[in-house]
Amino acid sequence: MSGATALLQVENLVTRFNGHGSAVTAVDGVSFDIRPGEIFGLVGESGCGKSATCRSLIRLFGGAATEVAGGKILFDGIDLASLDDRGMEDVRGARIAMIFQDPMTALNPTMRIGDQIMEGLRRHRGLGRRAAREEAVRLLSSVGVTSPESRLGAYPHHFSGGMRQRVLIAIALACRPQLLIADEPTTALDVTIQDQILKLILRLRDETGMSVLMVTHDLGVVAQTCDRVAVMYAGRIAEMGETPQIFRRPAHPYTRALLDALPAHAGRGAKLKPIGGEPPNLAAPPPGCRFHPRCPHAADKCKQRLPELEMIEPGHGSACLRVKELGL
Repeated sequence: MSGATALLQVENLVTRFNGHGSAVTAVDGVSFDIRPGEIFGLVGESGCGKSATCRSLIRLFGGAATEVAGGKILFDGIDLASLDDRGMEDVRGARIAMIFQDPMTALNPTMRIGDQIMEGLRRHRGLGRRAAREEAVRLLSSVGVTSPESRLGAYPHHFSGGMRQRVLIAIALACRPQLLIADEPTTALDVTIQDQILKLILRLRDETGMSVLMVTHDLGVVAQTCDRVAVMYAGRIAEMGETPQIFRRPAHPYTRALLDALPAHAGRGAKLKPIGGEPPNLAAPPPGCRFHPRCPHAADKCKQRLPELEMIEPGHGSACLRVKELGL
């Protein structure tokens, strides 16, 4: 896809965690783009590098031992890697916002809800206190928080998990971002609240035109929300394409294994098919394809050569050396 139509372009991103005498490459040569108004999914098992990818985009690691060691991150024509800390602060929260994984811990427990929402409004949009308060009430109402004016003075512990997640979404949307990063936005919620939150994100995307990077380990969430999806394994992208393509014709053994492990894909009375083995240690990944120790189709070449993502049909890429001969 050309850069002219992409809001975000990530090219060969490499992110390392340095510490205890060794370096772990959590994100290794990842490339993807997100179009204006698109919901793009990033899916994979825990520890595959999804959250590290998200935090790389906005340079928010929480530790000096982490670095973006290579690649480009182009956002609306701006090279984010070239910005200094002040320049990144002007983008983060204003033009790119993030919903963090756990709504039970992501809010500051010592600050009132209203103050946490108004902080970004005053910092990035320059609103006075009265205008910021009125906008905070509107934002809480827009995400389905009842009695929003009275809730401004409440603390996070007064809210349920679902309500905290709505507050986090309100904070993320406060500055009308062009890109919303939703990192496992439904993980800690029950099924009913999950559905409400996903429908809320879809509605807000339709109303505002923002793009969304939806990060999840749940293929059901992908099917419900995403236009396109990248499947990530051990720090690299195994497969990428439009969501119907991925579900209809998975073109990587890992993607197929993920789908086969879903109850919806098992026949009545059939046993589920768990993926054997464990994800590799990223401090010492296996040679060749990183999935080969768990792959039922692995051949000798899979153990020797690291596959690159190659297009097998328009808009659909796979990083499998045997994709054609296996008919995946």
